[in-house]
Order: sequence, then structure tokens, then C-alpha cells
Amino acid sequence: MKSIVAHGVRYVRALGPGVITGASDDDPSGISTYSIAGASAGYSMLWVAFLTTPMMAAVQGVCARVGATTGGGLMRALAGSMPRPVAIALAALVLFANTLNVGADIDGMAASAHMLLPAPLPFWILLFAGTIILAEVFFSYRRFAQIVKWLCTSLLAYVITAFIVHPPWKLILLSTLLPHFVWKADWLTTLMGVLGTTITPYLFFWQASMTGEERLDAAPAGVSAPTGGIIRDLHADVNSGAVYSNLIMFFIIVTSAATIGAHGGTIATAQDAALALRPLAGDLAYALFAAGIIGTGLLAVPVIAGSSGYMIAELLGFREGLHQKLRQAPGFYGVILLGIVIGTAMALLRVDPIKALFWSAVCNGVAAVPLIYAIIRIARDARLLDKWVASRLAMAWLWLTFALMLVAAIAMFVSWLPALR
Repeated sequence: MKSIVAHGVRYVRALGPGVITGASDDDPSGISTYSIAGASAGYSMLWVAFLTTPMMAAVQGVCARVGATTGGGLMRALAGSMPRPVAIALAALVLFANTLNVGADIDGMAASAHMLLPAPLPFWILLFAGTIILAEVFFSYRRFAQIVKWLCTSLLAYVITAFIVHPPWKLILLSTLLPHFVWKADWLTTLMGVLGTTITPYLFFWQASMTGEERLDAAPAGVSAPTGGIIRDLHADVNSGAVYSNLIMFFIIVTSAATIGAHGGTIATAQDAALALRPLAGDLAYALFAAGIIGTGLLAVPVIAGSSGYMIAELLGFREGLHQKLRQAPGFYGVILLGIVIGTAMALLRVDPIKALFWSAVCNGVAAVPLIYAIIRIARDARLLDKWVASRLAMAWLWLTFALMLVAAIAMFVSWLPALR
């Protein structure tokens, strides 16, 4: 009994960057994408959540090992494995997608708060942006991590909502276990959006950097080679984050398919989904869905903006790290602040959040393909990871992830050709 308790305590203590990274994947724009998938495609994409769980765990696991063995971030490792112009182009694409994502998320949070308490939208936009800037730039890293860790629980709102709406569980099980494809442009574009939102580049950079920062926090004198126990704890954390992230995706699709999709409705945003739930599933489902968007936004926006800061700082050689003060790492925090400010301006100027969401998902999906290939190369690099190179099973999942993302991107672009002629 004592052994079980000890293992449980160790597991809880191990939870950190992996769970935060996984939970931040279900940000307001992700919730919108999954809601649209359920409403427009029913249960036909549930199998994706079943498949992307080990894929996400494999990719994030390599990123975590990079952070653990080097004490640094992913971009620093990538810059040494590809021509610098390619690294710059990829960083620009990810930065563009991240900025659009931040704008769409802040807009989504404000719209959801307005639904629950109808204060003016600019008030909510500025309140959330200011809160995020204070939390990320002026709090200590340790305090920031503790706050963000608890925000992960806000995602449970979508599990509760799914059970409130009483979906057809037998059909759901069948759709989860049997992959289903629809060779139409809308379906394929939505699939690319789901994949680009789930296995998304900003997670790669955040995972490596946060793991490296945790290692530096634990060993200020310098990062030594990780032990087997540290690697096991890392993977317990990463795997838990991947399961949690994809489980939430699964339940959001179930909820929107069982309500909006089953009644022939259409939606364009997560807020539309919450509003549509009200007459179909009641006020509690509506309130939980809307409140979950706010909680996930407060969790995700610092992660997205922070990943941009780490990526650009490592590429340009700036000092970086949330453990640093603003005056110690002005370039790093400058990138974070600029991303949040531009995203806030997008929300205040009412830039179409659907277009921002769409292009963000497309950019993420396209950028993920070469990034995953680069991560595959890193995964077997003993000079970088020492003895902690990826296993054959992990490599198989990495190659499968690369193949799926590549095929989905090509299929999406091919499906657009008739409309472009």
C-alpha cells in the first residue's frame, strides 16, 4: 500500500510542463476547430483523437528529452540540423501562426465572457490581455507554472458537458475504432485544421523550453545528464498531457456532434457552439462550455506567446527564460509582449477570428511537416541526446505522424484546386 501511495505521489509531482503543454493545446481556437468538426462532420473524426494521442506523445517526448539533456530549447537544436535560411523561414511561419492564434484566442475569451456577463467586448479584451501580460512577464516562473497548472482543470468542463447531452455511445465507439474518410474539400480542410490544431508547432517549442527551464531550476549550477528516473518522470508527464489533450478533443467533438450536428445546425466559432447548446442541452451545458473557453484561453495564450519568445530568442541568440527578469531578457519578453499586443489589436479591430483561426491552423499544419521531420532526425542523434535517443517504437510513431501530416496537407491543397481554377 505504501508503495502504491509513493508511486502516486511521485506521479503527481512529475506532472508539469507536459500536462500544461497538452492542456494548452485545447485553446479557444482549438475548441472552435473541434466544435466545427463535430457539428459539420458528426462523429466521423473521432478516430483522429485515438490516433493522435500516441503521435503527440512521441513528438512531445523527443522535445522533452531535448530540454532535459541540453537545458535549452528546440530551436537551438534545430538550428544545428538544418540550413539557417530554412530555420528562419520555419520560425517566421510559426510566428505568424502563433500571432493569429493569440488574436483568435483573446477574441474568443472576450466573446465567451460577454455571453456570461455582458460587459463591453473591449473591456474583456483589455482585461484578459492585461492579466496575461502581468502573469507571464512580471510573475516569477515558479508562481506562473503553479497558476497555469491549476487552469488545466478548466478543460474538465467539456467532459461534464458531453455526459449532460446524452450522446449515442455505441455509435461513438464504432466511429472511434473505425477510421472514416470523406473525400471532399470541406471535410479534408477540417481534418487538416484538427491535425494542425492538435499536433501544433508551438507545443514543440514550449515543451522543450519548459523542460529545460525545469531542469535549470532544479540544478542552477548547470544541467547534468538526466537519470533514468528523470526520463521516466518526463514521459509520465508528457504522456499524461497527450492523453488529457486528446480526451478533451474527443469530448468536444462528441458534444457538438450530439447536439448541433444531430439537429442539422451549423457553427463557425466555439461561442456559436455554446449558444447552440443552450436550447438543446440547457443552461448548465451552455455555461460550462463558455466558461471552459475562458479558462483554456488564460492557459493557452501565455504558452503560445511564450513559445514565440523562446523560438525567436534561441534563433537570434537572445537571453531567454521565464526565470529571467524583464530587464535581464528584454528581447525574449519583447517578442512575447509584441505577440500579445498584436493579438489584442486584432481583437479590438474585430479582425475576422474565423479567418485568423483558419489560416493559423493551415500554417500550423504546413509548418508541422518539416518540423516533425527535423525532430525525427534529432530523435536518433546521440551527440545531442546521448543515450536517451528515441526507441524504435517511438520512431515508428514519429514517422507515422510525419506521413499523416504530409498526406493531410497534400490532400487539402489538392482539394482546393477545383476552386482555384
